[in-house]
Order: sequence, then C-alpha cells, then structure tokens
Amino acid sequence: MPIVHSLNISTGRPIAAKSGTTGIDKLPTAGPIKVAAPGRKGVGGSGLAGDVISDRKHHGGADQAVYAYAREDLDWWQSEIGGPLRSGMFGENITTFGLDVTGALIGERWRIGQDVLLEVTSPRIPCATFAVWMDQKGWLKRFTARATPGAYLRVLEPGEISSGDAVAIEFRPNHRVTIGLTFRALTLEQALLPCLLDASEYLVEELGEQARGIAFQIT
Repeated sequence: MPIVHSLNISTGRPIAAKSGTTGIDKLPTAGPIKVAAPGRKGVGGSGLAGDVISDRKHHGGADQAVYAYAREDLDWWQSEIGGPLRSGMFGENITTFGLDVTGALIGERWRIGQDVLLEVTSPRIPCATFAVWMDQKGWLKRFTARATPGAYLRVLEPGEISSGDAVAIEFRPNHRVTIGLTFRALTLEQALLPCLLDASEYLVEELGEQARGIAFQIT
C-alpha cells in the first residue's frame, strides 16, 4: 500500500538567489501536522502548519497547498547525482512510497490517513531558486528532461497527517491527463497543450487558459 514515506516542512533559510530566502529546504518530521487550505495564491502559503513559503507570488496558495514527490524518483536522482538525497530535499512536503506520482491524473484524489483528502492539481515547474539550491550543472534542463516533476495538490478535507500514514487513491477522473503529460505540455512538448482540455473540469485556471489559447491558434 502507498504510504507517506516522509513528511517534510521548512522554517525558511537564506539563499543566494533572487528571492533571498526560501522554504525549499524541508526537513523530515514525524508529525502529526495539521493540513488545511491556505487561501488564494499570493496571500496563502503552505497547506501544512508551520511550513514556510517565502515566495508567495509564485508558490503556495490553494492550488499548490501541498507538494508531493516520490521516494523512488529521489532514489533515481540519487544514483544520477552520485550522492545522497534525503526526503524533503526537492522541497516536497510529502515524500511518497509505492505511489506513481508522475502517472497521477489531474483531479485524482488521495486520502491520507483518516481525515485528509487532497486533489492533484498540477506538476511542479522547476525555478531558478531550485537550481541554486541543488547546485548541479545544468540542473533545470536535466530535471525537465527527466520529466518526473512531482505533483501539487489542493486540500479538500483538512485534518492531520503523520509520517507512515497510508495513501489511498479515492477517486480517479475519466480522462488520461497525467502529471507527466501536463509537465511535458508545459515544457518540452507544447503541442500537447490542447490535450489538457480533456481534463478541463479539473484544471487550475492558468493551465486552462494556456491550453485553450493553443487550441484556438491551431483551429
């Protein structure tokens, strides 16, 4: 059964990037931690109590309340880089195990523990702060090429979660628009953008506008 392999939060730290400070350095904690919808982007931060989002203009808010990344994908990168990558290193709140995060559908819902229900909204797009944090040559291009970006989720039902909690897929919508497909459409293969409209009922507003704009140009 898929589980929360690690639950990770940050109190913030200085970084030699444009933002000056960052919450990307998330450290494992056993929990329990309260999870709730943080409010709209630009105002609300993280969905996890005590977790810092420094750049609220570009990160956090209702549609990016929680960020999940698979331990299996961290392990792949660990081999690629040739050094250890602890859970939380990519800035993820939840490091999953046994769950295909890249294959998750937009609008898919995860029940974590007894109370918390999350909905998959979009992939993570790597930013300059991430590149500075990782300090790896060509990091943004390498991360993009691998196309295992992790998933942002919104909070539908609040509650508490802990490390080791079970993750159950409670709902899968009737389309084929995955996190992986969405990421490729937004980065490497923009011709795929119209395909996202198959998931239009679940798309965040910004993604829907991009997909409709490309579809209009094609027609």
